[in-house]
Amino acid sequence: MAETFRLTLAQLNPVVGDIAGNAAKARAAWETARAAGADMLALTEMFITGYQTQDLILKPVFVEEAEAALHQLARDCADGPAIGIGGPARVDGRLHNAWWVLERGAVVARVLKHHLPNTDVFDEKRVFTPADVSGPYRIGPIRIGTPICEDAWHPDVAETLAETGAEILLVPNGSPYHRGKPDLRLNLMVARVVETGLPLVYLNMVGGQDDQVFDGSSMVLNPGGELAVQMPQFDDCLAHVDFVKTAQGWRAQPGDKAEIPRVWEADYRACVMALGDYMAKCGFRKALLGLSGGVDSALVASIAVDALGPENVRCVMLPSAYTSAHSLEDAADCARRLGVRLDTVPISGAQGAVGAALADLFAGTEPGITEENIQSRLRGVMLMALSNKFGEMLLTTGNKSEMAVGYCTIYGDMNGGYNPLKDMYKTRVFETCRWRNSHHRDWMKGPEGEVIPERIITKPPSAELRPNQTDQDSLPPYDVLDAILEGLVDKELSVADLVAQGFDRAVVKRVEHLLYISEYKRFQSAPGVRLTPRAFWLDRRYPIAMRFRDPS
Repeated sequence: MAETFRLTLAQLNPVVGDIAGNAAKARAAWETARAAGADMLALTEMFITGYQTQDLILKPVFVEEAEAALHQLARDCADGPAIGIGGPARVDGRLHNAWWVLERGAVVARVLKHHLPNTDVFDEKRVFTPADVSGPYRIGPIRIGTPICEDAWHPDVAETLAETGAEILLVPNGSPYHRGKPDLRLNLMVARVVETGLPLVYLNMVGGQDDQVFDGSSMVLNPGGELAVQMPQFDDCLAHVDFVKTAQGWRAQPGDKAEIPRVWEADYRACVMALGDYMAKCGFRKALLGLSGGVDSALVASIAVDALGPENVRCVMLPSAYTSAHSLEDAADCARRLGVRLDTVPISGAQGAVGAALADLFAGTEPGITEENIQSRLRGVMLMALSNKFGEMLLTTGNKSEMAVGYCTIYGDMNGGYNPLKDMYKTRVFETCRWRNSHHRDWMKGPEGEVIPERIITKPPSAELRPNQTDQDSLPPYDVLDAILEGLVDKELSVADLVAQGFDRAVVKRVEHLLYISEYKRFQSAPGVRLTPRAFWLDRRYPIAMRFRDPS
């Protein structure tokens, strides 16, 4: 009879800093693995602490608690399958990102991460020490090599493990989502399989953590790159994978193969998961937002309802003298379709009072953007007052296009604790609204059907801070603006590059100027979900006070 090895993969959602809670999740998964007859349970990178910890991991007492919890987990889970779990490890006074192997009540191996990522949202060289490549370890009949996350993005670690006797590769990850990431991971892991000739298990966590969303999409590959198991994207789940020893070596038996959603669905679900987890992990149950009758706030309302349920979302309409009748109608229609409470708080009285208070100082000046911004800031005051009074987290609704060029008011419409659209350009906002109107999934807590009225999507966008205002009074058309921004922000193209693509140089230079002078606003903006490799926060770190302008 052929030798077999059952590996239980735990694609779960740890909470940063909740060491006891994460250990409890690990024990519950271990109980399930034991009941299933597994030989080993595998959990993700830095599972015991949650990921990413950033500088929290530099606090000695935090590391002490994490290591103590891992030793206790080994003792608690002595009678059953081995456990592989990520956590910090101190070795000779240095701190490492490690993979702890627990068996029969003891720590039988610790694998230390070799390659420390220091690009995009990662800054591991700041907090961890790189280690030499660790060798494989044996669990029952099989020798396992464990490249930790970034270690599998380079060929050297996997090749060394294969040369030193590893029979399968088990890769624990904390790999955050961005558009196109599942295909990128698959291609890289296939490369490792082809190079080594070994089966490979890619195990990734799920859940939102500040700006990042970890999307799971764990998988098992056999030699040749054949997909044996595909776990779902974004879902908490366990999978039992059976390996059988053949004349050619160990092979994973075929299992479930979940379909990975297309980009529009993946982006939307990332927004929903990020908001839901941010709220829950920060201790909030209810959210509120200003619902203006415009497309951005309508999409944020939809995301909030799908994340939290309509009973946990309050929308507020804050009309002024410039608010159109159709905006009032559209906001009410959208709230009705989503099933949320809609309150109306006019700002005209407050606006008049502020105007009167400043009248002497403003005498002799022409009304302009200052008066427009007062309206936005009064709305921010009203919304923050409701947030404070009722303990509901205020959501801000600015999209990436607006955040890029500063078409937003600091201490006004930028007020809030989280921004689900921060990394979504305006042109994608429109298309995402259409996608949500025509699709419904089991993970959505909101109603199905056309939840965002078509008129909200098709009417010209406007801040409605003066008569007959539209966004295009101050900005290029959004299809032009977003294409230029994608070049300047996402691709770091030069002005000359964009002019060569056919864009007017004066328009490109104006957008570049707005982008650079708005850095101070973004520095003070709420966090928001990362959808691209060039989101405004950790991906793109520009100085506020600087004078460079592209001379081309």
